[in-house]
Amino acid sequence: MARVTVEDCIDKVDNRFELVLLAGHRARQISSGASITVERDNDKNPVVALREIADETLSPGDLKEDLIHSLQKHVEVDEPEIDVDDQPEVAPAPLDPLSIEMHDGMAPLEQPAASPTQFDALSEEELLAGIEGLVPPDKTDDY
Repeated sequence: MARVTVEDCIDKVDNRFELVLLAGHRARQISSGASITVERDNDKNPVVALREIADETLSPGDLKEDLIHSLQKHVEVDEPEIDVDDQPEVAPAPLDPLSIEMHDGMAPLEQPAASPTQFDALSEEELLAGIEGLVPPDKTDDY
């Protein structure tokens, strides 16, 4: 069979650079023992990879997804956000008997219920205004 060229594959993958990435990834898969979907005909792995793409025995979309997955170091998992209304009510913390003070023989004073921690909330506009107000550090010879 005649050697395959980039022009044979460019109608399957529009971008030449992406084609090179996909074919290289597929050639590495073949080198690591993946089964090929076309006859080898004494061709090297990159040529076999290009022939597989040209003959459409492999989907370029699947190859692209596999390439992206192989390059990812941290895979982010989408977890559903918990609605505040759906959260269970938190019971107040029990009182510490050692911290309750006695006053003039009366019953111990009850301590106020622990309030949930409140953080300052910024609007998006306030955050952007704060970021825009930052001044870059002075340049030194160190960097």
